[in-house]
Amino acid sequence: MTASPSADSLTRDLELALRLADAADAQSLPRFDSADLEISTKADNSHVTDADLATERAIRSILEAERPDDGIFGEEYGAQGSIQRQWIIDPIDGTANFLRGVPLWGTMIALAVDGVPQVGVVSMPAFGRRWWASAGGGAWTSTTDGPRRLQASSVASLDDASVSFQSIAQWSDAGQLDALLTLADRVWRDRAYGDVYAYMLLAEGRIDMVAEFDVKEYDIAAAVPIVREAGGRMTSFDGEETLSARSVLATNGILHEAFLTLLHD
Repeated sequence: MTASPSADSLTRDLELALRLADAADAQSLPRFDSADLEISTKADNSHVTDADLATERAIRSILEAERPDDGIFGEEYGAQGSIQRQWIIDPIDGTANFLRGVPLWGTMIALAVDGVPQVGVVSMPAFGRRWWASAGGGAWTSTTDGPRRLQASSVASLDDASVSFQSIAQWSDAGQLDALLTLADRVWRDRAYGDVYAYMLLAEGRIDMVAEFDVKEYDIAAAVPIVREAGGRMTSFDGEETLSARSVLATNGILHEAFLTLLHD
């Protein structure tokens, strides 16, 4: 096990992650809504575009030059190197949106130390927005007036909660459709905002819960420090503190146990 990272170390890691996001944006945004976008199908029947591949290559190139001792785990090119300090990358989260010209997509960059995400950056260049956090350093977003610190909502009742369930198909495939219907019947408002944007809405205090299934580490790692530093909480659907459970329940923190109880009754 590696030593816990210092505040100075995490500051440098975050600065690098923000530069990685700049490099990612430079690859992805010019290809968004492009008439000649190259699209192919992976073995799992999900789509990948030339922009996904180029974006991850750009991130990897910088990491390999500047952090050769760190590991990398990306959606498109897999894992290499150390797992003690590992950069976890989703070059374009929301590829289905990207290839249809829907601007709800973003690059997710995280640094995990001993499996715990310590730094997270989410960049959504089609929106001109970015969110970032490091452990102990707060969660932040870009605005026209400069960086603004994030704070999850103070909603304390399920009756007043606004939630994002991501998709009906996910819950049905996970055998949790009855739980979704129970959830929708209990809360004030239910919507499927989708992909990484829902977690950023949670960190900004605009919604109070996000849950989804069939997620990989790179689908959620960057959101973890942002949500937690905003005062929220992220676990698996069963309440475990792990990235590898293939499910996630993120809340404003106040309502976490209430959502766990509701969904598992």
